[in-house]
Amino acid sequence: MSRVVVGVIGGTGLGEALGTLGQGEVREVETPFGRPSGPITLTEVAGVPVALLSRHGEGHLLNPTQVPYRANIYALKTLGVTHVVASGAVGSLREEVAPKNLVIPDQVIDKTFRRPSTFFDDLAVHVELASPFCGGLRNALVKGGAGFPGPVRIHQGGTYVCMEGPQFSSRAESELHRSWGASLIGMTVMPEAKLAREAELCYALVALPTDYDCWRPHPANLDQAKLIEEILANVKVATQNAIELIRRSMPHVAALAEKPCPCQSALALGIWSDKSKLTPETRQRLKPLLEKYLG
Repeated sequence: MSRVVVGVIGGTGLGEALGTLGQGEVREVETPFGRPSGPITLTEVAGVPVALLSRHGEGHLLNPTQVPYRANIYALKTLGVTHVVASGAVGSLREEVAPKNLVIPDQVIDKTFRRPSTFFDDLAVHVELASPFCGGLRNALVKGGAGFPGPVRIHQGGTYVCMEGPQFSSRAESELHRSWGASLIGMTVMPEAKLAREAELCYALVALPTDYDCWRPHPANLDQAKLIEEILANVKVATQNAIELIRRSMPHVAALAEKPCPCQSALALGIWSDKSKLTPETRQRLKPLLEKYLG
């Protein structure tokens, strides 16, 4: 019988709160792409094996561009992770997506340009990414959100614009993103989602809106210090909501074990290179990703 192992990647706020999901074995992992953002904690949540990783590292020292996305996904793959539930703080581009709500997006626009976005530097691999988030895993999160307590609204679907950062958007950029029909602006989902697909991991995101980005004028009586204070308070509340959603979703995620998913065979038609030409070094370095296709 197959088994689901869930990797939980925390962004702003949730990274510091991951420990509230449980205690377990701490693993330091080395990868061909360097070290992950930090140690990975192996534990259980609602009886489901879970690997916890803080995206920005201890003390939040890694800005979005510096996050070692390849090392993070590779490390989770080598630890047996099959599904990744990520989270991250975002700005809202829509009036109806209020701070402290949660969003389970279904699309991405990638505006990053400084980040390695593939594991396959030594061969040609083209994975399908029309649906950048796993439909089955998204549905499990939606089911976990049914009957969610309190006034929290969980939005199903929406487009996430991933910008390079670390600076926030200009007003003109914010208005442009809105004109594209996007709902969220953030800095971390890419290339994380792309790499998860290359690693044949199911991947979904719980986005945590903290403010309305700069397209919506802030109240005149709210100075910069008060604004930051409000945003940080929103992060705290949204983080607590996200943790509760993840807890509630675990039984639904575990039920995916017997349901074949296209994400888990993404490389079947994606390897365009002649595999017989791969060097022994490349085969060894990419073994966790390519082993079942190399014979």
